[in-house]
Amino acid sequence: MDNSPCRVTVRSSQVGGTPTVPYVWRLRRRQLCGLTWIVAHITIVEAVTVIATESLSKRFPRVTALDRLSVDVGPGVTGLVGANGAGKSTLIKILLGLSPASEGRAEVLGLDVATKGAAIRERVGYMPEHDCLPPDVSATEFVVHMARMSGLPPTAARERTADTLRHVGLYEERYRPIGGYSTGMKQRVKLAQALVHDPQLVFLDEPTNGLDPVGRDEMLGLIRRIHTDFGISVLVTSHLLGELERTCDHVVIIDGGKLLRSSSTTDFTQTTTTIAVEVTDTDEHPDGTRALREALHARGVSVEAGSGLPGAGHILLLTTQGEETYDLVRDVVADLGLGLVRMEQRRHHISEVFTSEEEQRKEAAVHGG
Repeated sequence: MDNSPCRVTVRSSQVGGTPTVPYVWRLRRRQLCGLTWIVAHITIVEAVTVIATESLSKRFPRVTALDRLSVDVGPGVTGLVGANGAGKSTLIKILLGLSPASEGRAEVLGLDVATKGAAIRERVGYMPEHDCLPPDVSATEFVVHMARMSGLPPTAARERTADTLRHVGLYEERYRPIGGYSTGMKQRVKLAQALVHDPQLVFLDEPTNGLDPVGRDEMLGLIRRIHTDFGISVLVTSHLLGELERTCDHVVIIDGGKLLRSSSTTDFTQTTTTIAVEVTDTDEHPDGTRALREALHARGVSVEAGSGLPGAGHILLLTTQGEETYDLVRDVVADLGLGLVRMEQRRHHISEVFTSEEEQRKEAAVHGG
C-alpha cells in the first residue's frame, strides 16, 4: 500500500464569514486492490512556535558566531536578515542538528536540536546557498534520490518527485542533465529536493542568488506559495531586503551573532509621517516639481526632494500635519494647473530599519565601552 502525500492545502474553517480554526487539508495516494485512491486527511493546525532558541551561543577559537541568541519563530514565512558573518548560516546548521551549540538551547518543531537532529531532518527541508548539484544526472534522478534519502519508498519517491518538479516549473525539463541547466533552473532543483519529502518547515539559504529580476520574481512567488498552498513554514535568508518585504510575514535581524530585532513585516514597514508628492509639468510650468515646491514654501510648508526614491527628481517629501496637509497640497496643485500623479504616505523599508538598528547598537556599544 502506497501512502505517499501528494498535495497539501491550508484552509480556515469559518463561522459567519470569520475565520476560526485553521486546518491543513492533505490528499494522499493509496494503492488498494489494484486501484489508486485519493484519501483526504484534515489536521487542525495550532498556533505553535516552529523555531525557538534560548541564550543560544556558538563560539569558535577566533570568533563568536552566535551570542546568547533568544528568538521565537511562528508558522508562516520568516526572513532571516544579517550581513555576511552575522551568524545566519551557523544558526541554520545548529537548527538542523549538524553543528552543536556551545551553550543555550534550541528547538525546531518542538524537538531539541541537541538530541533529535535526525528527527528534525526528517521533518525539515533545506535548500543550500551554494551550487552543490551533480551535473551528470537528471533532475528526476537527483530529486528521487533525495526523496529516498528522506525515507520515502521507491514508488512514493517517484510520484512525489514528479509532483514537486511540476510545482517548481521543471516538469518539462525533468529528464535533462542538471549540468545543462541555467542558474534559475538549478535553484529550482535545489528547491524541489527541499520539498520532495513533504516537510513541515523548510530552510532556504539565499534562494534568489544569481537570478535575474524575472527569475527572482518567479522564485519569490514559489516561496510564498510553499506556505499559502501547501501549509509549509519557511525560514528564508536574503541580503536583498526588498525581497523580504514582499515575501515574508515576519523578519528576524541578527548582527554579530546577536538579535537586533524580531517583528512582523507590517511592524517593520509601518507608515511614516512623510508624504511623497509627484506632479506633472505643464506649458506654463515646465518644471512642475519646482513650481509646487516654491508655492508650498510660500505657504510655510517645509519641503524636501525625494532623494533615494525611484524618480526622485520629480518627487517632493513633506511632513503631514493631518488631513489639512493633504487638502493644502491638492489646492496648491489645482491653483498651479498641474496634474497630481500621486500623493501617498511613505512607509519604512526593512533596509532603513536594519541600518537604524545597527547604528543604534554600535552607538550603544561605544557609550557602553
